Amino acid sequence: MAARRDLTLAEKVELIRKNEQNVPYRKLAGEYKISIGSVSNIVKRKVEYIENYEQNENSNKKRNLRDEFSQQLDQKVYEWFVQQRSKNIPISGPLLQEQARQIRQQLGGSNADDFKASNGWLEKFRKRHGIQYRTINGESASVDPATVDEWKKRLVVMIDKYNPNDIYNADETGLFFKALPNRSLVTAKDSCKGGKRSKERFTVLLCTNMTGTDKLKPLMI
Repeated sequence: MAARRDLTLAEKVELIRKNEQNVPYRKLAGEYKISIGSVSNIVKRKVEYIENYEQNENSNKKRNLRDEFSQQLDQKVYEWFVQQRSKNIPISGPLLQEQARQIRQQLGGSNADDFKASNGWLEKFRKRHGIQYRTINGESASVDPATVDEWKKRLVVMIDKYNPNDIYNADETGLFFKALPNRSLVTAKDSCKGGKRSKERFTVLLCTNMTGTDKLKPLMI
């Protein structure tokens, strides 16, 4: 007894189309190597098979279109990334994601708004292109732990008699309002050099009480 042969959905639809052209059951059975009864069952369910086939075809077309847009997007985002890094411009994850969203909009298509450039997309993009996250420059200052511990003990005694709402702390800091990030996404072979950093700054004095209920308006020089 010959082994039963299962036709693919595409073959079933093909058989149905031939039957609609008046090809006899017996000839179809011989061509597809199935029984006449199987041919009859397929023809009886032709509406179901044709609908499923058309749905699959539409899904495949949409998938192919998405893949095409994905490839274009990937290429254009990477080209933009390489171009910016060649200028020593730091590129953060959120910046890359925003640029990807803009490029996807420029590519157009009905599903352009569906692309969110999620963190998952960013991680896959980094892995595909060997992109790492590194510190461009900077240094960490070391503080003597013994000095810190001693000062903390003295401070507790000094403020013990005051209400926490009446204890304020003020400090000045530099606001480099034109400074670029000091970390960037880079390719594995990138030496992670940064361009000349802007030295333009404001000096800002910040002050608040211990409980954080009274934050004074910052003073700027």
